[in-house]
Amino acid sequence: MALESDKTSIKQIIQGMAGGETEVVQGIVKSVSPLKIQITNDDKLVITENITYVPKHLTNYTVEVDMPEDRIEITIRNALKVNETVYVLSFKHGKQYYVLDRVGG
Repeated sequence: MALESDKTSIKQIIQGMAGGETEVVQGIVKSVSPLKIQITNDDKLVITENITYVPKHLTNYTVEVDMPEDRIEITIRNALKVNETVYVLSFKHGKQYYVLDRVGG
C-alpha cells in the first residue's frame, strides 16, 4: 500500500515528465463550433480550435464493427458539449493546448 506522501496527481505526473514547460489546467467549454474553452481562474484566457488539439475519443466518429455475418458502421457521439469542464494540458509556454479529458462522469 502506498503511503499518503507517495501519491501524486495526474497533473504532477505530467508536469514531471514534461518539465516546467507544461501545465494542466481546468477549463469550461463555451462553444463547440468553433471550439472555445475558457480557462478556469483566468477570465481573459479563452483558447480556440486553432491552437487546441482534441483527441479522437472526445469527438463524434465512426468505427467499423465486425459482426458474425456482417460488418457495420457505428457512430460514437462523444464530442465535447457546452458547459462541460475539461482538463487541458498547456504546452509550448501556453502557445498550444491539448484537451486531456472531461472532468467527472
